[in-house]
Amino acid sequence: MRKRMAFFQMIVVAGLICGMVGISLAGKIQKQLVDESTIEQVIRRGAMRVGMSTFVPWAMKDKTGKWIGFEIDVASRLAKDMGVRIEFIPTKWAGIIPALLTGKFDVLIGGMTIRPDRNLKVNFTIPYDYSGQTICAHKTLAAGFKTVKDFNRPDVTISARLGSSSVPAIKRNMPKAKLRLFDDEAQAYQELLNGNVHAVVGSLPMPAYQAIKYPDKLFAITEPFTRELIGIAVRKSDFDTLNYLNNWIATVVAEGWLEDRHNYWFNTRDWEGMIK
Repeated sequence: MRKRMAFFQMIVVAGLICGMVGISLAGKIQKQLVDESTIEQVIRRGAMRVGMSTFVPWAMKDKTGKWIGFEIDVASRLAKDMGVRIEFIPTKWAGIIPALLTGKFDVLIGGMTIRPDRNLKVNFTIPYDYSGQTICAHKTLAAGFKTVKDFNRPDVTISARLGSSSVPAIKRNMPKAKLRLFDDEAQAYQELLNGNVHAVVGSLPMPAYQAIKYPDKLFAITEPFTRELIGIAVRKSDFDTLNYLNNWIATVVAEGWLEDRHNYWFNTRDWEGMIK
């Protein structure tokens, strides 16, 4: 009986020791995860590196060479609230997710639509904005075209930016049309002005702005044929960073700040004087 009791005591003691070791190990793992999170690294560094791509009016340079735009406002406010400096890292859109994954920058704030295929590679925050695809067309080549269906023909060529949400939107809604892709959106619009494509599909409000800018050559179908949610992208498994960003977005939404910035950049043209 005494031997049996001693045996059970040994099991209890061993269990307690294993439990304490397990708790200690779990604590170390948790500390390591916290230390390795992007948000902690940014705070220690005192600067947040933001990946973005030039995209009017999301991110562009003013006449003095300073970055301005809706996404610039969002990223700058985020950095200010964190008490850190901000570093903008312009990156080609087609390679912007790989650049995030390899650590070229900390977060991606670039008007990126939340899509399942992208979500397989990165984590997204809750949406902080929305967008939609619209069409800017050539007045001569697309004469009489009034709806998306009019562009869904094999004799129509449509251009868009490589890697953008415009591409799957075109393939879904205009599968019969020929598709030409460009690294830079400006190239796509130049081809449109040159009369080499019938239309450019892009996120609002750019197609409408281009039609206003070149009224003799272009026209726009301004009613968006998609609705897309925009989120901040972060690397996988970084839950502390995701938690902070989600709470930050909820806060600035409640303040009305995000709505104010959205209205300024997308519903007015008060900022055009800064880039012309």
